Amino acid sequence: MSIRSTLRTVRTGIPGSSAGRRNAVLPAVVLVGALSGTLALSACSDPGAAASGAQPATTAARNGVVYNTSQDQQRIRVDKDAALAAKVPALISKDGKLTVATTAGAIPLSFHATDDKTPIGVEVDLAQLVADKLGLDLDTQVTSWENWPLKTQSGDFEAVFSNVGINAARVKLFDFSSYRAAYMGFEAKKSSTYNIKSADDISGLKISVGSGTNQEKILIAWNKELEAKGKAPAVLQYYSSDADTILALSSGRTDLNLAPYPSVTYRENTRDDLKVVGKVNAGWPSETLVAATTLKGNGLAPVITDALNSAIKDGSYAKVLKRWGLSEEALPESKTVTEANFGTAPAGKTEAGKTQ
Repeated sequence: MSIRSTLRTVRTGIPGSSAGRRNAVLPAVVLVGALSGTLALSACSDPGAAASGAQPATTAARNGVVYNTSQDQQRIRVDKDAALAAKVPALISKDGKLTVATTAGAIPLSFHATDDKTPIGVEVDLAQLVADKLGLDLDTQVTSWENWPLKTQSGDFEAVFSNVGINAARVKLFDFSSYRAAYMGFEAKKSSTYNIKSADDISGLKISVGSGTNQEKILIAWNKELEAKGKAPAVLQYYSSDADTILALSSGRTDLNLAPYPSVTYRENTRDDLKVVGKVNAGWPSETLVAATTLKGNGLAPVITDALNSAIKDGSYAKVLKRWGLSEEALPESKTVTEANFGTAPAGKTEAGKTQ
């Protein structure tokens, strides 16, 4: 279904910049931030069996992965762990479900299958492993990127699996169970010669980015660096969907897109017109990890951490990541991160040996 672009280019000067210089574009979320302090917290994106006889839709990529994008996912499943199930807080387990939010906006993280209604992807698969281990039915709820903080606080969602990176603002309200490396990737047209490593490399370029995300925070910080040097900042552009964002990039209306690394590498491996031209940790200038997100202090995070570690140990976790071409982002161990240990919990290394 086609959605008309609602490109927002709100240009607000950074304090201290001269009127004659090109101003950095601040996120649209700033304009409505007064509605909720949690808007700035939204980052950094089996619901039903297929009809009998349905044939999977597949995409063979250059990285050797065959992506199944049909509603018939044939997910990797595991058995209930009675000891883990006994640890689930009663308020969570009483209805027999684990209600998980995801944004269903970016392949291969979470997105809608070819039936246009079933949420699938690596995030949903990992949530399924956790639900299985805890002996709960997975109830997947699709939400907008901006709404998951409020709805998790209200209790509508018990966990969020949607490429959420751990950061200082979020640990004040949520607890986390790490499960994947957290990188962002710059992508551009294949004919481009960009090599993005630092703020200097984006000066004057038009870059699409998601509002309220970790990657947006990085670009705003880089723009401040550029302004301090007297250089033109990048012009940040916002689109209503992944499809609109990539159309703008491929048509030349933007120079770069900064998005989760799994999504940009997916496009590099399945399209002929785009390539990855840079990579940055989602926690820049520090480092961070992607994690399952739960309400602070409700006791669910340590149980999810244990379930993830059980899946790591039995090999089901590795199978899920391999299925979606993300083995490089595997962690050897899940850790619970709270406000109390944030900044002291070691980030660890990926299975490929790269420090996070």
